[in-house]
Amino acid sequence: MNPTTRKLHELGQSLWLDNISRDMLADGTLARYIAEYSVTGLTSNPTIFEKAIGAGSAYDRQISELARAGRSGEELFFSLAIDDLAHAADLFRPIHDASGGVDGWVSLEVSPLLVDDTRRTIDVAARLHAQAARPNVFIKIPGTRAGVPAIEESIFAGVPINVTLLFSREQYLAVADAYLRAIERRIAKGLDPKVESVASIFVSRWDTAVKDKVPADLQNRLGIAIGRRVYKAYRELLASARMQKLVAAGAHPQRLLWASTGTKDPAAPDTLYIEALAAPDTIDTMPDKTLLAFADHGRIGAPMRIDGGDAEAVIAAIARHGVDVDALATQLQHEGGASFAKSWDALLAGLREKTARLGAHAA
Repeated sequence: MNPTTRKLHELGQSLWLDNISRDMLADGTLARYIAEYSVTGLTSNPTIFEKAIGAGSAYDRQISELARAGRSGEELFFSLAIDDLAHAADLFRPIHDASGGVDGWVSLEVSPLLVDDTRRTIDVAARLHAQAARPNVFIKIPGTRAGVPAIEESIFAGVPINVTLLFSREQYLAVADAYLRAIERRIAKGLDPKVESVASIFVSRWDTAVKDKVPADLQNRLGIAIGRRVYKAYRELLASARMQKLVAAGAHPQRLLWASTGTKDPAAPDTLYIEALAAPDTIDTMPDKTLLAFADHGRIGAPMRIDGGDAEAVIAAIARHGVDVDALATQLQHEGGASFAKSWDALLAGLREKTARLGAHAA
C-alpha cells in the first residue's frame, strides 16, 4: 500500500477517485487503486460519463441491447451509468460496511437540466437511488436555490445525498442547515437518523476564475483560502450543540468533501490542493492524474488549521484587486451547472449517434 496516500487516512481524510469508466472496472484499475492507493470511494459527473461512454467500444454492446429494448435518451444513459456504479459500489462495499456506512460510497448525479426544478429533483433522486439498489450510492444534487429544499426532502425521505457545486462558506452553510433540518425531522417522526450525506466544495475553479485579475504572489491561493474558510465553519458546526444533539441520537455528521482538486495551472505543483486541504473528518476526491502524482511525490505536513489560518487575510488581499468573492461564488455555481448541462447535452447527443451507428452496423 502506498505510504503517501495511506497518510491521508491516518490523518482522518478519505481519498476518493473522481472518475469512472467501464474500462477501469473491467481491467482492474479501480480494484488496484483500492488495494494500492487507499481509495475508499468514487465520484462521477456528466462530464466524466460523457468522456467514458464516448471513448472506445466498452459500452457498445449494452447500448445496442438497450436500444433494441426501446430505451433511449436519459433512460438509456442511466441504465449504463447505474451498471457501472453498482459494480463500483460492490467493490467498495467491504469498506462501507467496515466504516459503519461513513465511507465506501459512489455518486450518481441527477440530470443537470433539473437545476431549477425542486419537485422533479426530489422524485428523480428517489427513483435513481432505488434503481441503483445499493446502500452505498449517493445521489448528487447541486446546492443551488432550488437544490437546497430538494436536498432536505431527499434526506428526510432516507435518500443519501452528495451535495455538489458548492463554492463558498455561505453556500455550504445553507446545505448543512438543510441536512440538519432533515435529520431533526426524521428524529421527530421516530425514523432512523442515520442518513449519510457529503457536501462537496469545488476548489480549483476559484483560481482559474481570478488568474488574470491578481498578481503573481496571489496566484493559486484563493481556492485554498476559500477551503480554509469553509473548513473553519465546518469544524464550528461539528462542535455545535445542535450537531452534538443529533450525534447523540445516532446521526452521522454530514462530511465535507473537497472537489475540483486537480491543478489547472501548469506552473503550479500538481499536488497543490491535495497537500493544502489535508484535514481530519473530510474527503478529497481527485482525478487519476492527481492521485498518481500525489502517490508518487506528494507530501503531507500539518493538517489544516481549524481556525481558518490565513484564509481571511488572503481573501481580503484578493478583494483589493477588485474580486467580489460573494458574487464570484454565485457566478461559479451558475457556470458549473451550465458546464454540466453542456456535457449532459453532448452525452445524450453522443448516445443518439452511437445508437444510430450501432443499429446501422448490426443491420
